[in-house]
Amino acid sequence: MTAHDHSAHGHHGHHGHGDQEGTAGWMTAAKVLQDAAPITVPEGASAMTILVEWEPGDPGTPPHRHSGPAFGYVVEGAVRFELEGEPERVVEAGGTFWEPGGDAIHYQDGNALSDARTRFVVTMMCAPGKPMLELVDEKELAERAHLRAPRPTA
Repeated sequence: MTAHDHSAHGHHGHHGHGDQEGTAGWMTAAKVLQDAAPITVPEGASAMTILVEWEPGDPGTPPHRHSGPAFGYVVEGAVRFELEGEPERVVEAGGTFWEPGGDAIHYQDGNALSDARTRFVVTMMCAPGKPMLELVDEKELAERAHLRAPRPTA
C-alpha cells in the first residue's frame, strides 16, 4: 500500500465526516420506551436494578409496595401486572410498566404465560433504611379491598 492509498483510506474513518450527511448515530441509537410522570423520589433514595425470572405460570411476588417509584421493562415473555386502582393488564416482551411507590399496593407481577418463562428488568428507587419491597398482610388487603380494580370474572 502506498502512502497515497493509506491517506485516501483514512478519509473514510469514523471521525464525524459522515455525520453531516445524515442523523448522527447517537441520535438514533436510543428509543424512548416509557416517560413516567409525575414521579416522587424519596429524599436520599438509592436506586436498585434487578432482573426477575419467572418460570411458566409463576404468580410472582405476593401483594407488596415499594418505598419509591419502580420502572420495568419486559425482556421475554409476558408479565401480569396489577397496581392498586388500575385494572390488571398483561405487558408483553418489549413493553414497560411503572409504579409510583409509596402507599400504592402492587398486586401482581407474575408470569402471564403457562408455557414459557418470563424475564423483566426493574429499577426501583428505595427510601433510606427501607427494604426493596414490603409485603402487604391479609388484614390490610381486606381493609383496602375497595381500592382494588374489579377482578376479571373469567
